[in-house]
Amino acid sequence: MQYRNLGKTGLKLSEIALGSWVTDLHDGNAKRVAKDVVNAAFDAGVNFFDCADAYSGGEAERFLGEALREHRRSEYVVSTKVFFPMGRGANEWGLSRKHIVEQLDRSLKNLGLDYVDLYFCHRFDPTTPIEETLAVLSDMVRAGKVLYYGVSEWSPVQITEAVHLVKENSLYPLAAVQPQYNMMDRYIEDEIMGLAEKYGFGITPFSPLSQGLLTGKYRKGAPLPEGSRATWQADKQINKLLTEQNLDKVERLLAVAERAGVPLSVLALAWILRKKEISSVITGASKESQLLSNVKASGLSIPGDVLAEIESILDYHPFVRRIG
Repeated sequence: MQYRNLGKTGLKLSEIALGSWVTDLHDGNAKRVAKDVVNAAFDAGVNFFDCADAYSGGEAERFLGEALREHRRSEYVVSTKVFFPMGRGANEWGLSRKHIVEQLDRSLKNLGLDYVDLYFCHRFDPTTPIEETLAVLSDMVRAGKVLYYGVSEWSPVQITEAVHLVKENSLYPLAAVQPQYNMMDRYIEDEIMGLAEKYGFGITPFSPLSQGLLTGKYRKGAPLPEGSRATWQADKQINKLLTEQNLDKVERLLAVAERAGVPLSVLALAWILRKKEISSVITGASKESQLLSNVKASGLSIPGDVLAEIESILDYHPFVRRIG
């Protein structure tokens, strides 16, 4: 496993992280499998574990805290998030001072920790002044409950405003951005990566395999694999990605991966890590074999000719509008 700094901070993250978004915790056996995955990640050199208050209604935080308890606190980096509703009250969601303070305390209790290494605003809250949100995050750093903070799925304009408000008010700086990024969704290359280089925050992308599309399990003309995300995911995100155009690209990418001698999933993760702005890639794994496959992407260099072939397949065109 190789490690990278989180932007310009001194915090070192494993290039492959383990996320908790789709961790199955529905019964005792599922929890045992999930704990085996966490331990396998440790053994493979993974030190970054990502979670959120909204995952499984807090159960994911409680599980992760329990799974990490047998390891030294200095060995691992934990992140969690705040924004989505955690109750029916008017103040039980968002990025207000009240909700952040209350929910951070709840997350720390769930995790069984005195502090989290990285705390993310899970989404942007248009109902709360951004100054209020940044001030309370800075206060939580000052109080020692959070070491670094970041944002997830904020627009370039929102990120830029946050950076300038931090400077104007002498607050603790924004350390990380967690956007979606994969071969099928490359919007962050247009502006956010440039902002990361300019302002020094790290990027820790989620959904690097495009909801499982880039594992190669979904094939054109074939039935959906039994038990796959496309058969149970409530919001049908993966189903919306199963277009003929995307599946055609997957077929061509599978051929590239086969010639390169690696699974498509490993190639897709290494493709993300080709960018220096990426600090760590947040992956999911429902079993040890998936985790052990994912970590093979760390340190994997993709030859220039293979990168060129991938670019020709993806055929990405940034949105540019000429002004004037």
